[in-house]
Amino acid sequence: MSKYLLVLAVIIVGIFALSSCSKEDIGKKNYDEGLKYIEENGKRDGVVTTQSGLQYEILKAGNPEGKKPTASSQVRCHYQGTFLNGKEFDSSYKRGEPLVFPLNGVIPGWTEGLQYMTEGAKFRFVIPYFLAYGPYGYGSIPPYSTLIFEVELIEVL
Repeated sequence: MSKYLLVLAVIIVGIFALSSCSKEDIGKKNYDEGLKYIEENGKRDGVVTTQSGLQYEILKAGNPEGKKPTASSQVRCHYQGTFLNGKEFDSSYKRGEPLVFPLNGVIPGWTEGLQYMTEGAKFRFVIPYFLAYGPYGYGSIPPYSTLIFEVELIEVL
């Protein structure tokens, strides 16, 4: 009987610990870490910070004669998305198939960032929460998350 009481006690303590870590606490932590990361990242050579707060870094220059998308373009891209701690939350590379989407149908950081690219380019975007999924998050992405994407623009359709 004491074995079961111990297991029950561990479960109750775990539930209490999780409930004491509110969505607001997680959001504040993500907000603070994001601001600090963006500030430090913006000091690195090769990182451009736009007026909106998006940061990008050119990993591979695109084809100088390649198309450049507009906000209303449809594009084909490969990408990997990670949190600030490096944990991957999505990757078209792992699925083995690039994503095709309208540029005005994704998060604002992507809509803006891809317009700086030409076909064949690969960029790293650091997207502040307000250009990503905002104060609410989305699916496995917690509130106020600053996100990092490596994006390869394969084709403007």
